[in-house]
Amino acid sequence: MPKKSIRSAMLAQRRHLAAVTCAALSHAAQVRLLETPEFSRAAILALYSPILNEVFTEELFHAARRIGKRVVYPRVYDESLEFVEVTGLEELKPGVFGVLEPSGTSVLPASVLDLILVPGISFDQAGFRLGYGKGYYDRFLHTADRCPCLVGFCFDFQLVADLPMEAHDIGMNMLVTESRTLRFFTTPELCPE
Repeated sequence: MPKKSIRSAMLAQRRHLAAVTCAALSHAAQVRLLETPEFSRAAILALYSPILNEVFTEELFHAARRIGKRVVYPRVYDESLEFVEVTGLEELKPGVFGVLEPSGTSVLPASVLDLILVPGISFDQAGFRLGYGKGYYDRFLHTADRCPCLVGFCFDFQLVADLPMEAHDIGMNMLVTESRTLRFFTTPELCPE
């Protein structure tokens, strides 16, 4: 199935999630990630501001801050992303495409990030991701001189057997849903074999 068709089908399904269902499934996915050694070992993690019924991330933010972890959020900068440290969710303001972005100035390079939570429209059983088609995460990750642990975060229904791949696609180290934790490509520092 072409990427465009997969995007349309998945976005339609996600859009029809009831608010209470989205919240309950998001809670379960966040709890599952909080229990992983990858989350425990990450000193600096990158979250995202959910849109269009993406898995929520607020519980992860509060848990991370409570135990002294540093948290960054992405902000569109030119044709890529930059990650800006956030100490409170009130620092997130509407930005490009209406997505909440950090308003601060403390930009951290990819080389210091330990774990990046990556949103997506769909993920496959091999750890590859289908995004919105703008390439922001791919461009950012291709410039990183050290690969952090990449965690795909989605609902079970967003998992498919396989996705059409291109040479520039970057695989996730882990995939976390409300009911599953899958591990794929590893990074030596944070993702266990």
